[in-house]
This record gives sequence, structure tokens and C-alpha cells, in this order.
Amino acid sequence: MKMKTFLFMALSLVAGIAGAADIRVLSSNATREALREIAPQYEKATGHKLAMSFVGSLDVLKQLRAGEGKADVVILQNSSIDELIAEGKLAPGSRVDFARSLVGAAVRAGAPRPDISSGEALKRTLLASKSIVVSSGPSGFYMLGLFERMGIPKEKYTQAAPGIQTGQLVARGEAEICFQQLSELMPVKGIEFLGPLSADVGHVTVFSGGVHAAAAEPQAARALIQYLASPAAAPVLRAKGMEPAK
Repeated sequence: MKMKTFLFMALSLVAGIAGAADIRVLSSNATREALREIAPQYEKATGHKLAMSFVGSLDVLKQLRAGEGKADVVILQNSSIDELIAEGKLAPGSRVDFARSLVGAAVRAGAPRPDISSGEALKRTLLASKSIVVSSGPSGFYMLGLFERMGIPKEKYTQAAPGIQTGQLVARGEAEICFQQLSELMPVKGIEFLGPLSADVGHVTVFSGGVHAAAAEPQAARALIQYLASPAAAPVLRAKGMEPAK
């Protein structure tokens, strides 16, 4: 099936929901660039409006668990969506995986490009680095575990505050090298993107959407998540440093 035909069918189905809806989306920062590009075409085709909020993954969890996160759709890594479903914060059976994301690295623009082409090369680069920063999200927690396994001294690395892009810290000279989801590093100015980690030490995070248990627009919320997982959204995901989940 040609992409244009699929796109027309997918959007026609979503538009078939009775009346236009205001869909509130609460998402981690990892999918921000992709959703911002998808939103206008989705709104134009369906008549629905997306009100989107982007914060760090830990802040999303904190808001929802405190009963403060007002949303119809919640987007986080798949394990966090499962936790929120188990806690009754999201609707049972509403999880839909739609994007795969790799961890990448960057240094300040103009700085020498260190070698991260293999696990051993990465270890040498880390040991030679004066300051390393990782995110407060899924990629950061993975990297902290990797540093421990590699024996990297703790005084060499720090974890950024929730919602802070590690690339911005490197661009300002506050760290020598940083690690975060590719989709969060790619748009940052003032850094030299080194690419994803090699397969022997790389890590994949799957991002998923779930419907809030108290969603004002549950039907529209489910339709939006299905659209994000459809081939129609795939080109945008790829352009923003992610891959479709399927």
C-alpha cells in the first residue's frame, strides 16, 4: 500500500470520531521534536487539537503519581507505562509501542572527536575524559550502570537535573562529553554529534503511549496513539532520530 493512501485512510479513520476533540498530551522530552512536527498535520487532517506538555521522564512520573498530571495521552518508555497501568494511573490495555530510540554521545562543537566506535574505545574515551554528563531519564540510568560495569571513576560523571538537555551543558562548556537519547541530542546547537553507541554497548529504549485512566477524551486519545504507531508517522520519527517500534 502506498504511503499517501495509508495516510489518507489513517487520518480519515481518526477524523471519523464524533466531533473535534482537545487532546492533552503529557510526554517525556525524548519525543518532543517528533510530536511537534506531527501535531500540525494531524490537527489539520482531523480537526482535533493537541495540547502538549514536555518534561523529563521523572517529572512525568512524579506529576501522575501526585495526581497533578492532567492528560489524555501519556508518553514514556514502555516499562514506565506498564508501571502506571499497574498503579491504576493509566487505562488497562492502553499501551501502544511506537518508537525505538538509541543512546548517543556528543562533545562541544570544534572539540576533537573521541572514539566511541566500540565498547573498548568508549571505555578509553571515558577514562580520558575530564567531565561526563548523562541525562536523568532512561538513557542516563542505563549509562550509570554501564559506567559502573566499566569501572569508570564516579568523580568523572554527573547526572543532569530532570528536564535538562545534556547537550546544552556540553555546548556551554560545563561538561566535556554527554550521553542522551539521539532525538534529544540532534536538535541542540553548539555540539558535535558523535552518533549512537556501538552495538556491543548500545541500548534501545522503546517509547509508548498510554491513555490516562481519567482521560476526558479516551477515544480520541487511543486514536492518536494508534496514529503515532502507524506507517504514516514513521518518516517523522526517523527524521528526528528515532525508529518505528515495528
